This record gives sequence, C-alpha cells and structure tokens, in this order.
Amino acid sequence: MNTDNSFETLRFLGFDPWFEEKAEPDKMKSFRPSRVIAVDKDSVTVKDDRFETRAQLTGKLMYASDSPLDFPAVGDWVYAQYLDDGDFAVVHEVFPRRSVLKRKTAGKKTEHQLIAANIDTAFAVQSLDGDFNPRRLERYLSMIYDGGVRPVVLLTKRDLFSPEDVTRKIDALRETVRGAEIIAFSNKIDDDMEKIRKRLSPGRTYCLLGSSGVGKTTLINNLVGDNRQFDVNEVRAKDGKGRHTTTRRHLIVLDSGAMIVDTPGIRELGNIGFDSGIDEAFGDIAALASMCRFRDCTHENEKGCAVLAALEDGRISQKRFENYLKMKKESDYHERSYLERKQRDKQFGKLCKSVMKNKVKK
Repeated sequence: MNTDNSFETLRFLGFDPWFEEKAEPDKMKSFRPSRVIAVDKDSVTVKDDRFETRAQLTGKLMYASDSPLDFPAVGDWVYAQYLDDGDFAVVHEVFPRRSVLKRKTAGKKTEHQLIAANIDTAFAVQSLDGDFNPRRLERYLSMIYDGGVRPVVLLTKRDLFSPEDVTRKIDALRETVRGAEIIAFSNKIDDDMEKIRKRLSPGRTYCLLGSSGVGKTTLINNLVGDNRQFDVNEVRAKDGKGRHTTTRRHLIVLDSGAMIVDTPGIRELGNIGFDSGIDEAFGDIAALASMCRFRDCTHENEKGCAVLAALEDGRISQKRFENYLKMKKESDYHERSYLERKQRDKQFGKLCKSVMKNKVKK
C-alpha cells in the first residue's frame, strides 16, 4: 500500500494535498495514482513517477458511464494498474476533479465535450489582429469561470501593432475581462516570452484556449525549447493566420516544472448550463440583475429594471448586454434539452430491463 511519503514523488505532476486527501487506501493497494497526459479515440496515455504508457479503460468505465463527463480527460488523475513492467496499463477509475473545462459538442447534438481537467489557470488566447473579438472572449471567460479555473487573457502578435494601438485594444477589453489579467506579447520578442515563463509556477497546470492560428503552438514551442518541437504551418498571407496543427489535447511538462495543456483550435464554443460561469464573467450585469424590482425580471421592458437603467446611462454597453442575454438563453435551452434527453435515455433503459426481465420469466 502506498504511504503519504510516496505521494511526494508525484508532486512534480501536480498531485498536491488536495488529491492526496481524495486517495482511497483500499484502491491504493492495487492501483497507482497517474495523470492522463493525452487522450486518443480508444485509449489514453498516463504518467506517474516511473512510467509513461498507453492505457486502456476498463469495460466498467467504458460502458457504465452515463455521460462523456465520466471519461478521463487530459489532466485527470486516475487509478491505473501497470502491467508488463510498465509497458501497458489499465485505467480503473477517475479521481474527483478540482476543476474541469467543458463545452457543448459542436453541431446540433446536445452533449458535453471535455477539454481538460484539474487546470489551475486557463490562458484565453486571442491575437490582436483579425481574431480580436471581445464577444467571443466573453464566451471563453464564462467557460473558464464555470469550470472553477482562474482566467488570464493572452493577446498575441504585439509586434504587429504600435504601443498606442495595443493599449487601445487592451482598454477595449476592460469591461469584458473585469479584473482578469491581460498580457499582450509577441512570440518573436524574447523579453515578452520571459514574462510568460515567469508566470508559470512548478507543479501548477495551465491550459491554452483559443481559435486556430492565434499562435498557441508557437507559444508552446517557445516554452518547451529546442528539444521538443510541435509542427506549425506557414502563416497565410490573406489573413495573417497560421493553420493550427494541434489535433489532440496533450499535457506537457516543461523544464521549469510547470505543466501546460495545448488544445486544438475551437471554432464553436457552445455552452450547457453555464449559468454560474456566465454570472461571474458578466459580474457587473449579474449584480445589477439582483437589484431589479422583480425576481423574474427578463431585462426587456419591466419597470424597475436595474439592468435597463444601467444600459440607458451607459454603465454597460449594448453589445455586452446583448451577448449576456444570448448566452443566458442558449445555456438554459441546452440545459433543458440535455436533461430531457437524459430522462428519455433513463426511461428507455428501464424499458429494456423490463422487457429482458419478462423474457427470462417466460
């Protein structure tokens, strides 16, 4: 059985006292706490203080899960059983999560998609050129806050703009980020990269989130150094964007001891039940909403609406308010659709069990 002292060897992967308290002694007799560093279609890659190997999920974990949220994500801690001297492993169970980044799956299907788990700080990355979009950034911040993660906004390609233009764009985000740190930098400027490195602490886990071509992979390469390089395609002349080459999420342990998760570019960022995250990202509007005369105020035409009053006197912008309403309605709609589908699936499961039970009796 593992002892508390054995956990010290896992600290470099982020297994801190919070996770130590979650470790179950009975399971520790047979399994080893391991971190998921990559997720593929049919397997995961896990790492502990001795091994880094491909692993399969147990049948129970694969087929008894009610939701994609039950499967391991990059950054998860799991109970793993290593076989053949560490050449292969089996994942039996997922540890409780301290934080989780998730979104609605792309398209019409109403289901969750895991992005990463147990992230301490998420970098919402936008470039200062054509990708610059405060409304999209509000979506990222809502997802980050909803997952219990600290956000930092990274604005890339600072070298393409004058200091005055950079300052102007940062000022344009002050209402959007509401206190979150904003860092404008260039992947081509050594001093800028050093500022980013100094914000990455050993034993902490970070995640890069953003659209394709904003410079996430180039940033990863700069942080990793010359020993391990990830492919970056040429920048397109027509829009100044590089086509992203990250095709899967993976956790990278930097020489500094910090860990960072690179993710494919996100084209569609839908939300399911993000009410808490939306209220935090739009904290100014949420605070005003609590002051409305009516609890069920829709902020459309009611008398005594504090939000409409703030909108009229310019305390909040029209575009921010419209995005708030849009995201609220979208979140509630998808949450209802998700719960209704889960209920239908549950009823169908009961029907199947009943039919099988009657067949056995006959």
